[in-house]
Amino acid sequence: MSRFGLEGKRILITGAAAGIGEAIARNFSEAGARLILVDIDEENGNRVAGAIERDGGLVQFRRLDIGDEPKCRRVAAAVQDQGPLDVLVNNAGIGCVGTLLETEGDDLDRLYRVNVRGAFNLCKAFLPGMIERGRGNIINLASIGGVVAVRDRLAYCVSKFAVVGLTKSIALDHARQGIRCNCICPGRVETPFVAARLKEYADPVTARREMEATQALGRMARPEEIACAARYLASDESAFVTGTDFVIDGGWSAGK
Repeated sequence: MSRFGLEGKRILITGAAAGIGEAIARNFSEAGARLILVDIDEENGNRVAGAIERDGGLVQFRRLDIGDEPKCRRVAAAVQDQGPLDVLVNNAGIGCVGTLLETEGDDLDRLYRVNVRGAFNLCKAFLPGMIERGRGNIINLASIGGVVAVRDRLAYCVSKFAVVGLTKSIALDHARQGIRCNCICPGRVETPFVAARLKEYADPVTARREMEATQALGRMARPEEIACAARYLASDESAFVTGTDFVIDGGWSAGK
């Protein structure tokens, strides 16, 4: 087995139709994983799966609204009927710009449904099978906005702080049952998600420069850089790592 290899591991990745999720899927396939990709975006999900398959990867795509708990249970049952799941990657997420005074309750509910309940739903659906086998690995995508507050991102930060808490709680509660659970907390990343947020500003060009300047390195991350961290956490080389919030933020949180 190659170093940081994922040969033979069955891995489900949410939000795999673009951005960080797509980069993780491509990276994991190159490492030998057998993939189940899920996303609400069926067209792009099939595009990613098709590209991986043409490159010789083993992959299937399933459309799933992760905020719908019964649908998550059904997909989990179907996936586990084909064999046990080794790694669950909860990557899917959405965002919202605004302070408390600019954020409606519906905005918070919308982000909570995807960013928090989505991860909760799939963890709850797959965790019993992992515990029964005596091993399992969960990787959640949080954010630097789950470690420190980000200006004008109240609802997003609330949801991502919750993802960090969910991660640490699962890790602590189930470590002795063979379960590892970690989260990745990226700074700003060049993704369609960030591009959409930029469009919400009156001056997207200035907003982009400000976003880049937030990182000490003076740029946003590439999705592939986050995918490499996910591969480490998915591999057996990270066997002693659990309950951590893995910050990859280009120096954002180092200080001002």
